[in-house]
Amino acid sequence: MTTQDLVQQIRMKKSFLCIGLDTDLEKIPPHLLQEEDPIFEFNKAIIDATNHLCVAYKPNIAFYEAYGIKGWKSLQRTIDYLNERYPEQFTIADAKRGDIGNTSARYANAFFEDLNFDSITIAPYMGKDSVEPFLSFENKHTILLALTSNVGAFDFQTKKINGIELYKEVLRTSKTYKGAHNLMYVVGATKSEYLTEIREIIPNNFLLVPGVGAQGGSLEVVCEHGITPDIGLLVNSSRGIIYASTGTDFAKAAANKASDLQVQMQKELESRNLL
Repeated sequence: MTTQDLVQQIRMKKSFLCIGLDTDLEKIPPHLLQEEDPIFEFNKAIIDATNHLCVAYKPNIAFYEAYGIKGWKSLQRTIDYLNERYPEQFTIADAKRGDIGNTSARYANAFFEDLNFDSITIAPYMGKDSVEPFLSFENKHTILLALTSNVGAFDFQTKKINGIELYKEVLRTSKTYKGAHNLMYVVGATKSEYLTEIREIIPNNFLLVPGVGAQGGSLEVVCEHGITPDIGLLVNSSRGIIYASTGTDFAKAAANKASDLQVQMQKELESRNLL
């Protein structure tokens, strides 16, 4: 999927919502545990109920790897269902990979070719040769961790090297990578005060923004400092949507929560004449 395709979907749905599929067997409605593949059945119901309200889905790969081969099969079924039933959805493998070149190339093949995700999250710590294998896939997107929403982000990401914060150096350096036009970046909603400076370095790239809602980030503030003429934002919500209910009405409850966010996003887009 191209970024132009993504922007078109955002404008059509009046939403830049990404829903995180962090599916945990300990949190899904108990009645689903009787199913042969409860993770997939949960994901399928959430997707069917919310697809008209969002433009992207983001399975967190750890929640599938934790269940071994069964979890991996659930992930395969989920991405196959999305690609076949809702091909307009932008898919994100939240895998946070990043290793030496030949290993990264294998990861890229696994997620872009075998599973056919549109994008993957990547940790940039190992530098250029760990990122460029992902960037070599045309119309696939590498979402680089820049400034994350967790407390430990301050351990390294905001430390200064020669007077420049490390996350800014990541942004600047990554722009020189071969295939950099396929880059997106993770910027946590709880770090929205940094967005103005981030946009000075990467004015047009899409940002994947977790942390709105359950983690306390403000959608209004994120839009104020991060939105672009082509929107440039994917705001993710996971727990706040998919675990809105543990009853048989879980999919409807998820849709209601997603609808609340979509309405807020529409207002933000309309107030900036972006629709």
